[in-house]
Amino acid sequence: MFNSRLSEVTALIAQAKTMKQPHKYPKRILLAVSGMSPQIVTETLYSLAINQQNPFIPTDIHLITTLSGAAEARLLLLHAKTGKFLAFCQDYQLTNIHFPEENIHIIQDKQGNLLNDIKTPEQNEAAADFITETVRLLTEDDNSALHVSIAGGRKTMGYYLGYALSLYGRNQDRLSHVLVTDRYESLKDFFYPTPDSRVIQDKQGQALDAQAAEVMLAEIPFVRMRGGIPHHLLTGKTSFNESIKFARRIETEPKLQIDNNSKTLWVDDVQIKLSEIHFVFYLWLLERSLNGVSTKRTPADNNHEYAAEYLVLYQQTYHPKEITRTQKLLVEGGMQNQWMSERISKIKQEFEKALGQKSAKAFIVQSTGKNNNLHYAIALTENQISYFSAESSQPGNTEPQLGT
Repeated sequence: MFNSRLSEVTALIAQAKTMKQPHKYPKRILLAVSGMSPQIVTETLYSLAINQQNPFIPTDIHLITTLSGAAEARLLLLHAKTGKFLAFCQDYQLTNIHFPEENIHIIQDKQGNLLNDIKTPEQNEAAADFITETVRLLTEDDNSALHVSIAGGRKTMGYYLGYALSLYGRNQDRLSHVLVTDRYESLKDFFYPTPDSRVIQDKQGQALDAQAAEVMLAEIPFVRMRGGIPHHLLTGKTSFNESIKFARRIETEPKLQIDNNSKTLWVDDVQIKLSEIHFVFYLWLLERSLNGVSTKRTPADNNHEYAAEYLVLYQQTYHPKEITRTQKLLVEGGMQNQWMSERISKIKQEFEKALGQKSAKAFIVQSTGKNNNLHYAIALTENQISYFSAESSQPGNTEPQLGT
């Protein structure tokens, strides 16, 4: 037992050593939020590219801000003559960091209006959606590593950014905050510790040397939920509220709604649409599970009893006018193990696509035992299942009408 556990630990350590570190990815992205202090970009950039044992030198920089914040960033960071980002790259001889004006993303509301500030509930909702969608897009490329700084902007912006990274972040992505020496913090003339001595003034008008400043990077651990995200949240435009609903679904008791009209399954307001074969197979196995009847992989590699039960339920559900190819195969050969395994696998894929791996686990077919002693069951209880009849309300919108 001990040796087996030791082997597992050794394998995990070996796997961790071979995993690519963020600074080794071909595409390295720095994403930050800011209000009227775009200094956060150069401060974070200094901490990542200059002040690290393994420098993370971004290939691309993206900034999320407001309309007024974008004007500050363009003038203070990217001005052709006085831009501090350009000065930073020159001071530290960094090239090929892509930070054009197009990478300054201005938060928009639902009507496409650019926001000048984030104060009202509507503006906060727009900021949440905008930030969530930006992070989703920047984590699409598997060959990229994303470093997110939440040090700038309003506190709600930092919260939304951190949450979005928790939702979409991968193993190579990181979250951080920068800490600046007290007298240098929030100074309009301080952007980064310079390689040579440069005089600036603090808030009291006293002289300071920018070279003497300390900028420290505080990396923030975060929970990565990407592995359990439904397919549509990964590939389509996502609202903040929709992602919150997903996170809450993981924590709540599983509830399955069966629509007898459209022959579909619902989990909350998410529809799981199965083919006729898979819908009936799921109902068949669910009924056996609720009745405590064992459904096992048969040594003879076929089972006419299972096939007969399935075909009766199929006839009752869809009332086919003629025998299908699948029906004929089941009548002749019984429900073979390979056919059963394929149905279970396909159903699992549909649930995970709609709900994500973690949320789908409560609804998919589970197996216990090994080889020819495998037993299949769905772990839902009668209290977790409701049925819709012709007179019932629309699934996913109201409390369902119970029945059998």
